[in-house]
Order: sequence, then structure tokens, then C-alpha cells
Amino acid sequence: MPLSMAKAGEENSVKKVGGNAETRQFLENLGFVVGSAVMVVSAFSGNIIVNVKDSRVAISCEMANKIMV
Repeated sequence: MPLSMAKAGEENSVKKVGGNAETRQFLENLGFVVGSAVMVVSAFSGNIIVNVKDSRVAISCEMANKIMV
């Protein structure tokens, strides 16, 4: 399922990162690599705050749809 559908407080593992090469590279630079643990902290106004690799990152719902967990 896409990361945008994950529940807050639930830890998941990244299975696949989609999108074009530039988008995939951007997300991988933020820490969204296959096998890494991610947890949705909160979702509001179309944005999602995620814990990934001991950092909090805010991404748009559109970007979260490209990350499969």
C-alpha cells in the first residue's frame, strides 16, 4: 500500500519507491530506500510527517503515494 494510507504511529518498511528517476533519487536522498523503516507521525492538509532514519521529514501526499510500504 502507499505510505499515504499508513496509519499514524504504525511502523512500516519501504518495499518500493516509484516515480521517475529524479523523484526516486530525491526520495532516496531523504532516506526512503528499500528496506528502511518508516513511521507516519501525522498527516494534515495534504502533507505527511514521517520518521525515517532517525529524522522527521515532511512530504506531500503526492510524494507519499510513490512510496510503497
